[in-house]
Amino acid sequence: MSVVLVINSGSSSFKYQLIDMVHEQVLAQGLVERIGQERGHATHTVASFGEADAAAPTALDATTARDLPIADHTAGFQVMLDAFADHGPSLIRHPPLAVGHRVVHGGARFFEPTLITPLVEINIEDLSALAPLHNPGAVQGIRAATAAFGGIPHVAVFDTAFHQTMPAAAYTYAIERSVTEPLRIRKYGFHGTSHKFVSEAAAAFLGRPLGELRQIVFHLGNGASVAAIDGGRSVDTSMGLTPLEGLVMGTRSGDIDPAVVFQLMRRADMSVADVDDLLNRRSGLQGLAGVTDMRDLLAAVDAGEPAARLAFDVYVHRLRAYAGSYLAQLGGVDVISFTAGVGENSAPVRAAALQTLGFAGVELDPGRNADRGRGIRVISTDASPVTVLVVPTDEELEIARQTLTVAAPRSPRDAAQRPHPVG
Repeated sequence: MSVVLVINSGSSSFKYQLIDMVHEQVLAQGLVERIGQERGHATHTVASFGEADAAAPTALDATTARDLPIADHTAGFQVMLDAFADHGPSLIRHPPLAVGHRVVHGGARFFEPTLITPLVEINIEDLSALAPLHNPGAVQGIRAATAAFGGIPHVAVFDTAFHQTMPAAAYTYAIERSVTEPLRIRKYGFHGTSHKFVSEAAAAFLGRPLGELRQIVFHLGNGASVAAIDGGRSVDTSMGLTPLEGLVMGTRSGDIDPAVVFQLMRRADMSVADVDDLLNRRSGLQGLAGVTDMRDLLAAVDAGEPAARLAFDVYVHRLRAYAGSYLAQLGGVDVISFTAGVGENSAPVRAAALQTLGFAGVELDPGRNADRGRGIRVISTDASPVTVLVVPTDEELEIARQTLTVAAPRSPRDAAQRPHPVG
């Protein structure tokens, strides 16, 4: 069995999945959180196995939970190892070939999955200047994981890497270069593993060559972004230097006039930290309507609340604005995909976002859009020149796939037989 452990570390928590790469199935997954607090919390869920094929897991069940002090990430990894030992699957029977680490920011230095060495670790830590809320946690996770799993490859997979194919015209801000270049200020983009997974899965599902497709992918969750993808390569995306730029999100403002910051500092006497907190944590749907969950917002819209109606309209206006921009950048579009929590589950959001795109060949089928089916599905009409899809994302599987390309590269023949090729 070819097994990869995927780690997604934050400053006070980490998620993990143990994935059987032969069947591309999750054997176990868990969350260790509240690290460094008085009481930590850990959950561990193990897959059940079908009788027809005892090697292939069929569902995730059997969740166990613990509350205990977890001093740091190293202690957290011991909690994870104890969970595997006590509840399975056995890491002795299923030893990981490699560990894949999600790293949010790779700057302009990392544009592909990268074997972690001491120098790479130093570079990831240095890039914390661009992602102070994310990269430090990733470094802590890398250090704890390499201590727990010595002797096997550890691979960093960067959220920003997929967008390194953007042309300079797309990633360059029109600011004096002598200021921006030393500080590495430019657009980087995020959610790259999701945009890559979804665009490749869409091409495979349609049975069309990835290199021939012009795609727009909406990754809509609490954090949200959209990407223009031409022939499998990202040519533009909505998030920028940080994940704050772009679409309206659960708590983030997305695009604003930069002069708003000056006004807040001068007239409201807000500090840099105050403005940072406002735009990242008290804006978006939260700032406009007091909720972050799209389901709560739609319920408030149905109840006739004016603030909720305005928030929904602002949210959709931004989606349409980016769709129009990327239609122009791509010169038309062949496939539009929706993914992540809101994109996969909110039919009203999808319908509203596409309502004005009939001129571009988008014909949504209301019945298909309302159907809450599972897996990849078409929600456009059969006659629609543009195919519209719902594509469930799987960032952990994408990280595991990319990890294997570094840790255990397959032969060209094996790579050609993959259902969703990794570039």
